[in-house]
Amino acid sequence: MKAAIIVFPGSNRERDAGTAIHTVTGHEPAYVWHAETALPAGTDLVVLPGGFSYGDYLRCGAIAARAGVMDAVRAHAARGGLVLAICNGFQIACEAGLLPGVLMRNVNRRFICKRQFLTVERADTAFTRRYRQGEAIEVCIAHGEGNYVADAETLKRLEGENLVAFRYCDARGQVTDAANPNGSANGIAGIYSPGLNVLGMMPHPENFVDDLVGGTDGRGLFESLAKAA
Repeated sequence: MKAAIIVFPGSNRERDAGTAIHTVTGHEPAYVWHAETALPAGTDLVVLPGGFSYGDYLRCGAIAARAGVMDAVRAHAARGGLVLAICNGFQIACEAGLLPGVLMRNVNRRFICKRQFLTVERADTAFTRRYRQGEAIEVCIAHGEGNYVADAETLKRLEGENLVAFRYCDARGQVTDAANPNGSANGIAGIYSPGLNVLGMMPHPENFVDDLVGGTDGRGLFESLAKAA
């Protein structure tokens, strides 16, 4: 799998994503600076990593979404190329028009950093074939603006077209208000594009690929991508 990780001023999870990809696939990803205008030839997967691009000024991800390289990312997605947008990357993807909706301040108005369970809503995509539908996996979250918000029509479409990728849940896999850390609509933790080739998610699967750092439930996502590519 040939992966390209986009790096913006303020990104701080690009090396985490790169380590996860290398650990699972054995291949080093390319790191692409935001001012570039093209992706490396033969890129299979683009990763928009977590962090605080441009200090989260204006709106989270709003400035990064207008970086020169994002035209190439949009073109890659339009061709059916895979895009994984994590945390701040999810915010960037929404601002760039790759995914609908917006990420708002957490309902408790606080930054949250903790382990978190998610339900896998479908296991037939390039990102999730190593999981089981309905499986509860444990990864981690670290965000202040992770509250997914969309208008009623968009939410109806996401639900009706089965485009919700993950929901926040408890250890038993129950999706409840108590298990929702940030107030996201319908407990949404991640969504797909209509073509299922773009995934945006607030939690960090890249940090849970090795038992040495607390768990391996995130590994299945990268194994799925490697097989798909």
